[in-house]
Amino acid sequence: MQLLTLRKPFRKPHLPGRRAKVALVLLLLLLGCSLSFALLNFLFPLQVQLAYSPVITASDGSVINAFLSPDDKWRMQLEQEEVNPVLKKAVLLKEDRYFYYHPGLNPVALVRAFLNNTIRGKTTSGASTITMQVARLLYPKERTYWHKLTELYRALQLEWHYSKDEILLLYFNLVPFGGNIEGVKAASVLYFHQSPKQLSLAQAVTLAVIPNKPSSLRIGVQNQRIVAFRNKWLEYYRQEQAFPEREIEDALAEPLEATRQEAPRVAPHFAYRMHRQYRHQAIINTTLNRQAQEKVEKLAYNYLQQLRHKNIHNASVLVLNNQTHAVEAYLGSADFTDAAHGGQVDGVRAIRSPGSTLKPYLYATAFDVGLITPKTVINDVPIDYAGYRPENYFGNYSGNITIEQALATSLNVPAVKVLDELEVHRFIRKLSQAGFSQIRKESSQLGLSLILGGCGVKLEELTNLFSTFANQGRHTPIRWLQSDTSAAQTPLVSPAAAYMVNQILTQLKRPDLPHNAHNSARLPKIAWKTGTSYGRKDAWSIGYNKKYTIGVWVGNFSGEGVPELNGTDSATPLLFDLFNTIDYDSPETWFTAPKGLSYRSVCVESGKPVNSFCTSHTTDTYIPGISAVAKCTHLKRVAVSADGKMAYCTSCQPNAGFEEKWYPNYAPEILTFFDSEHIPYQQLPLHNPACSRIFQEFAPVITSPTAEMEYILERNEHQQLMLHANTHNEVKQVYWYINNKFLKAASPTEKIFFEPEKAGHFKISCTDDQGRNTDSHITIRFIGG
Repeated sequence: MQLLTLRKPFRKPHLPGRRAKVALVLLLLLLGCSLSFALLNFLFPLQVQLAYSPVITASDGSVINAFLSPDDKWRMQLEQEEVNPVLKKAVLLKEDRYFYYHPGLNPVALVRAFLNNTIRGKTTSGASTITMQVARLLYPKERTYWHKLTELYRALQLEWHYSKDEILLLYFNLVPFGGNIEGVKAASVLYFHQSPKQLSLAQAVTLAVIPNKPSSLRIGVQNQRIVAFRNKWLEYYRQEQAFPEREIEDALAEPLEATRQEAPRVAPHFAYRMHRQYRHQAIINTTLNRQAQEKVEKLAYNYLQQLRHKNIHNASVLVLNNQTHAVEAYLGSADFTDAAHGGQVDGVRAIRSPGSTLKPYLYATAFDVGLITPKTVINDVPIDYAGYRPENYFGNYSGNITIEQALATSLNVPAVKVLDELEVHRFIRKLSQAGFSQIRKESSQLGLSLILGGCGVKLEELTNLFSTFANQGRHTPIRWLQSDTSAAQTPLVSPAAAYMVNQILTQLKRPDLPHNAHNSARLPKIAWKTGTSYGRKDAWSIGYNKKYTIGVWVGNFSGEGVPELNGTDSATPLLFDLFNTIDYDSPETWFTAPKGLSYRSVCVESGKPVNSFCTSHTTDTYIPGISAVAKCTHLKRVAVSADGKMAYCTSCQPNAGFEEKWYPNYAPEILTFFDSEHIPYQQLPLHNPACSRIFQEFAPVITSPTAEMEYILERNEHQQLMLHANTHNEVKQVYWYINNKFLKAASPTEKIFFEPEKAGHFKISCTDDQGRNTDSHITIRFIGG
């Protein structure tokens, strides 16, 4: 039997298949490309450094001012939330409908463009994606094949580093619109004067088609041609059903009347300030209220036209929101273009004399340390502080007056007296705490005159100070930007002291109410304070209610004084107009009395808590635990003889034959004022001449010559020095001595003169008929002859 042997057929060893080879090749190619791209990316990194035009926006996001970029372009940065969805859709359909699907280049479009251009021998169609266009705009080069390859590489880099939305935003920020206008935002603002978000369909399509031919489609020059090109694309969008039919029809019918306009120039001083302060920010989002700003500009400009015939040419205004502490209006000058009168000077920041505008802060500080209350009576009479003799604005004096009357009528002498009692250095610390920079710098040089304007302040500092009164005494730094967070508040005065000031400054029976103001159609419900600087160079009026604080300055930036210039009639009318315009519908609610404020009965004659002899009472506000509680002493009990011609003290009082009577307890300076003004008053009888006790209390106060002063006299003019002293009510005669030599006896109110014979140091002595003595030392020097 034949055996058959079966063998397996011979097969070649297994080798990788074709697919595996292709996959391997592709993998190696991809790896090589990736490594090459990584190397090129390292050697030639992508640099996106755009120089934007600084833009200042209002609180509603609208552009109020802008500046050229460092390369002199109008290239305003568009933010993601500003992208108009209509414009976005129109651009994507027109330029790159597959933008969100390709890696930066569209292979199908590239092949199609290559074939079309090769067959026809010229460029008939492009294949640039939006990413490639951004690359070309970032790195502009001559159109060659090599540069096209570079453009492709940069497009891949862009896709590697940025998201699709970020790349599209770059396109919107770089796309050209003719001349030096680049970017959608600049085009929207300069051509249509509105935000990109507000563009209509017709306007959006207009901005979508212009970049194709920015030099030949110039808005304002070739509008008819632009409309034809725009409508062509609108028809295309109709075919694509990209937008509703009705919107397409409206867009086709919409005329194009736009022309290139200047960049907005609202609040130029404010804009320049923000630009300098935030120099590296492309978009500066401020708190400015555009509607309020435009009203302020119009009111101030028109108001100043009425003052020009008086040689008054400048005005500045600052409006603060008391709830947010934000600047809502800022007017550096009424006319920025008025070069003849320094219209480009920023009056909000200028250092000027504040006149009387610091008085409310002084009195509030004095309320808080217990020196005074609103009904406290103070002497308003001529006074001398080592040669400094403050005078009231109108040159007259009131005698005894309450603190609230002194503040409401803005009397100078009472303010200086309160400052002297409070101490200057203490008040300077309070002013420094409130942010008064110039006062802080000059603190060592300031004296009592600072409360009458003898210092330098800024309108913004004063306005923010008065905003403190509207916020229960809490001081907060001004907010300029929307991104500013609320800074820590500094309590400058107590809520009780702030409320007292609010009540006083709301009074309408005061001299700084403008003439004919009562005939006004509407007086705003505000608290306000005026001020006029020495020489009538500055007129101030600062007012506030619960919502706003408005500061107004009127004058001349040249520093020229004007006789008619004053806070009452030059600044307050504008202040009232501003409140009536900006806050016309404000509720009539007002500040309420805070905790820590109480009421008490005080004597009308002194403003102190009533005593048993007080017959006239009134109600006063005070701060428990702080305000002084000493009772009234406007009368004192005096023992007098039966015939009323002689007074006794406890040392010489007889056992019988006398009676006790109440007499006014006047201060010596009030008696001098009564005598000089011929005001009758009840005098004390002559003190018992047989009394051996010498009283040092109520010794004469020498008011002239001023102690420790040097007097320079003309030798040949025979000049004389006046001697005068304030004495107590009971004094009938005083005795004057020069260097311990008797000169003359006189009545207390009589003015004595003497002529020095030689230079040197002099001792001036005054002794009253009660034996009380005061010495004063001066130096005399002669010139000439």
